[in-house]
Amino acid sequence: MTDSVKILGQSIPSAGVLTNIYTVPASTSATISSITICNQGGSPTNFRISVAVGGAADNTKQYIYYDLYLDASDTFIATAGITLAATDVVRVKSNNGNVSFNLFGVEVS
Repeated sequence: MTDSVKILGQSIPSAGVLTNIYTVPASTSATISSITICNQGGSPTNFRISVAVGGAADNTKQYIYYDLYLDASDTFIATAGITLAATDVVRVKSNNGNVSFNLFGVEVS
């Protein structure tokens, strides 16, 4: 097995659009060590992050953050330790198009 420490995903999704930021490759597992969410805009916003087992359709049970408030020009950092299996999907969404999401972690293949 090979461990690969890396940036797992980066995205600035369009306002109000639930976006896949990371899908675990086949024959691979992953651990998200941290997630950063940066509001680059001049207005407060809310954001969401979900984890879909096997890429399942969106469902409220998948959310680990739901409409969490983020001030203008502020950053939220979560030290997570989220473990994922092959084909699991991390999705992100914000109320404006000025929010960047970054996932950091390890892939094991």
